[in-house]
Amino acid sequence: MSIVAASAPVVEPVAAPAIRVAGLVHVYPEGTRALDGVDLAIETGELVAIVGQNGSGKSTLVRHLNGLLRPTAGTVEILGEDAAGLRVAALAARVGLAFQNPDRQIFAGRVRAEVAFGPRNMGLRGEALETAVRDALAAVGLAAELDANPYDLGYSRRKLLAIASVLAMRTPIVILDEPTTGQDLRGVGRVRAIMDGLVAEGRTVIAISHDMRFVAETFRRVVVMRAGRLVIDGTPAAVFAQPSWPALVATYLEPPLAARVGARLGLGDTPTETALVDALAARGEG
Repeated sequence: MSIVAASAPVVEPVAAPAIRVAGLVHVYPEGTRALDGVDLAIETGELVAIVGQNGSGKSTLVRHLNGLLRPTAGTVEILGEDAAGLRVAALAARVGLAFQNPDRQIFAGRVRAEVAFGPRNMGLRGEALETAVRDALAAVGLAAELDANPYDLGYSRRKLLAIASVLAMRTPIVILDEPTTGQDLRGVGRVRAIMDGLVAEGRTVIAISHDMRFVAETFRRVVVMRAGRLVIDGTPAAVFAQPSWPALVATYLEPPLAARVGARLGLGDTPTETALVDALAARGEG
C-alpha cells in the first residue's frame, strides 16, 4: 500500500516534461538578480534535489513553479502549459509546496482544519475530504493529532504537518523545502518514505536540502545552484565524485563523508555509506 494514500489518484503521464524552465530570470524590486538565465527540465515521476548555498536561488526558483513569483524574463511551463497563463489557484492544483519554515505556512487553530484547507479549496468535500486529511496525517505520523492545536506540536512535527497539508492536495508535483530540518533519524526516514511513495504513484518530487548525506541516499538526480545559475546537474554519484568537488566548494557545499572517505581510499565514487561498504567489500574480495 502507498505510504501516502491508498486512494490517491494515478498520475497520468504527459508528453511534455512535468516542469520546463527556459531562460528564467528573476530580479527582486530592490535589484537583486536572484535567477540569471536558468534552463531546467524535470520529467514526470522524477525525484530531484536542488542544492546550493543560501542565496543561490533555490527557493526563488521553486516559487516560480507554483506562481508565488513570476519571471522577470524567460518562461515556466508546468505539465505542458505556460504558467504565465495560469492563475495561482490553478498552479496550486498542479504544484504543492511545503515551505522551509512551517510557521510561515500554518495558520489554522486545529490540525484537521490546517490539512483540510488546501483540498477543500480544490473542491473536495465530505468523505473524500476526510479521507484526504486522514491519509496525509497518517503518512507523516500525526494521525492521532486531528484535534490538536498546531502550535502545541514541536517544530519537527509542525514541519511534518506542513508536509501533510501538501500531501492532502494530491498534486501531481510536490516540492518540499528543507523537509528534514529538525527531524531525527526516524523523521528523516519517514520523509524519505513519503517521497518514495509519491514517486511510486507517478508524481514528480523536488526537494531543497542542505543535508548532503540525505541527498546522496535519497535522490536520483541532483541540481546544484550558485548565484542564480545551475552549475551541476547529474546523479548523486556524478555530483559527489571527486572531479565535481571544486564546483561544490564554490557553492559552499561539502560532499558526504562516504564520498570523501571513498576518494581518500581510492575506491572510486562512493556517494553513500552503502556504496562505500560495497566498495570496501569488493576490495577485500579482490
